[in-house]
Amino acid sequence: MSRSAHRRHARSRDPRGHWRLLALTLPVIFAILLFEGWTVHEVDAAKTRRPCTEPVPGSVAESGPVLRGIDGDKVSSAAAPARTVALTYDGGPDPEWTPRLLDLLREHHAHATFFVFGAQAARHPDLVRRILDEGHEIGSSTYTGADLGSSSRVRFAMELGLTRKTLAGTAGIRTDLLRMPMTSEVDTLCGAEWEAARKAAADGYVLVAADRPTRDPAHGLIRQFSQTELAYDETKQLLDDPHADRFTTVTDAVGMPPADTPVSTAERWQGKALNWAVSTGNTFTHIMTWVLGVAGALGLLRLLSLTVFARAHVRRLTRPRPGAPWLREVNAPVTVLVPAYNEEAGIESTVRSLLASTHPYLEVVVIDDGSTDRTADLATWIDDPRVRVIRQPNSGKAAALNTGLAGASHDIVVMVDADTVFEPDALYRLIQPLAHPAVGAVSGNTKVGNRRGLLGRWQHLEYVFGFNLDRRMFEVLECMPTVPGAIGAFRRDALMGVGGVSEDTLAEDTDLTMALWRAGWRVVYEESAVAWTEVPTTLRQLWRQRYRWCYGTLQAMWKHRRAVVEVGAAGRFARRGLSYLAVFQVVLPLLAPVVDLFAVYGALFADPVQAAGVWLAFLGVQLVCAGYALRLDGERLRVLWSMPFQLFVYRQLMYLVVIQSVVALLLGTRLKWHRMQRSGTAATQQLRRPEAERQLSSR
Repeated sequence: MSRSAHRRHARSRDPRGHWRLLALTLPVIFAILLFEGWTVHEVDAAKTRRPCTEPVPGSVAESGPVLRGIDGDKVSSAAAPARTVALTYDGGPDPEWTPRLLDLLREHHAHATFFVFGAQAARHPDLVRRILDEGHEIGSSTYTGADLGSSSRVRFAMELGLTRKTLAGTAGIRTDLLRMPMTSEVDTLCGAEWEAARKAAADGYVLVAADRPTRDPAHGLIRQFSQTELAYDETKQLLDDPHADRFTTVTDAVGMPPADTPVSTAERWQGKALNWAVSTGNTFTHIMTWVLGVAGALGLLRLLSLTVFARAHVRRLTRPRPGAPWLREVNAPVTVLVPAYNEEAGIESTVRSLLASTHPYLEVVVIDDGSTDRTADLATWIDDPRVRVIRQPNSGKAAALNTGLAGASHDIVVMVDADTVFEPDALYRLIQPLAHPAVGAVSGNTKVGNRRGLLGRWQHLEYVFGFNLDRRMFEVLECMPTVPGAIGAFRRDALMGVGGVSEDTLAEDTDLTMALWRAGWRVVYEESAVAWTEVPTTLRQLWRQRYRWCYGTLQAMWKHRRAVVEVGAAGRFARRGLSYLAVFQVVLPLLAPVVDLFAVYGALFADPVQAAGVWLAFLGVQLVCAGYALRLDGERLRVLWSMPFQLFVYRQLMYLVVIQSVVALLLGTRLKWHRMQRSGTAATQQLRRPEAERQLSSR
């Protein structure tokens, strides 16, 4: 980049507002999921009744089914008069059977009392309003149908209070009728249920039980039904019973004032807010169920595709295709460009590893981009005529590469990061694919040198399992999006044909690779050309590096977006490569935080065994694929032990990088170049590897 552009980038600051938005949004989403889990999956609710330890008081056992007042163990009750039937329905409203029951009641000019669950009423407000509009009565059967006798104090209060708010928001009413879940006749209000009934009565509720189903309607009957097909058939039979003259609501049957009374405007709006939250949570969980399914399917599809294409890549290398042209050995001289800025820790190791190459026909051009340390001096002091040092004011990596390109002496150019150490045969192997006249660039195999710590092992797995398997697939599909800056070979005329290295993006290697595709060149991967690079050793350094990579990749994707509609190699590359990047490196990471929250929701509120099983199955597939990738790269499998931990820290960091990058790009924020502090440890692993293992990885 130019000096002025560099200064603008250096003065800019990363966007911060979206982190505050994310910090506010995720807790809200989690709160909605928490409420949804509490209501739908009945967390903290007893799903079965406690056994009764003592019978109901005698006054209750001898009372009518409608308990209008409770004073200690004394009750004031009522029952339906002769030939009067109070029809009651528990649960729901049910989207299938409630409308059918309402139609049946209307056909017989009958009325009934519907004891609804608040959670269902919030999901089907139209049915609640229809019940009232057709002259029926609403009662409460708590919010989720939890057993009140076994519920905690908090749940007891919320079961009743939330139902009241729901009905206030749904229909603008308040009901004083309560049917306690898991009860029928008054003698079922025993033990803990009786204590719960007394508490509810103290809150102003009229408790409604039922008569025995065998009671003759001629004596008066309060009949309890569910909302099912059986209830529909039994209701139809009862409506034709000649011993009953009137079918009505509970309050009308016992001569009480109507139970449904209007609420204040404030209560109505509170109820509407609750119902909105319930509706939002319900909709969100349904959407996320699909999103989670799609994301999981895409993840498995990616793993399967990587494995299949990696296998195809190996077969292509080991089984020459009939009729394939014989390619000559490439022994042409090479210019190696090493852009460097404050790289004194590793520049000497990098240059000496290049000079030790088995390909002797090379020149090494070190472009010192205004370093303030001894980078240029250390390179100059290397006593070898093949090394040349160019000094320039600090202008950015792209400008440094263009400076080196202008001074290159040979037609094959290799670009190398100043923290990279080459295997002795890497340079020779890297340039061999250039024997094919259609190949304009070659990507080498980058490995992690400093992999001793946990963060280093995670990045080692990512390089082998992620980057290198991706490159194998990209080569088979002919859509390689990036030749890494650490190790890449190019035809000089191809570079000059696209105008050199562009300064438009921060991912100059990705931008350059895409430009070569659009110019008609092929880009391939040479897995046997191994170079060792130094990776970040702290999360802060890793964040800065990946943020720059991701931000620059998004810039390059946007810059070359029109290639999607182009024909030939350019269009093929864009439709395959850009689509892959958009789906798997942008869209899925953007969904990842919510998917993680939903996964926690499933583990806490749905089926933790099932959630753990799905997670372990997915982890198992990843371990198998990662093991295959390590085997292809000649790496030891013992590093796989660190992979499960990667899913809890490293993965979250990577998708937060994508979020930051996307928001920064949308806001038009200019990102400054973040330079990593080097320690010169790129060659650590390479120097410790046994010779046999090096030969295995170079096959």
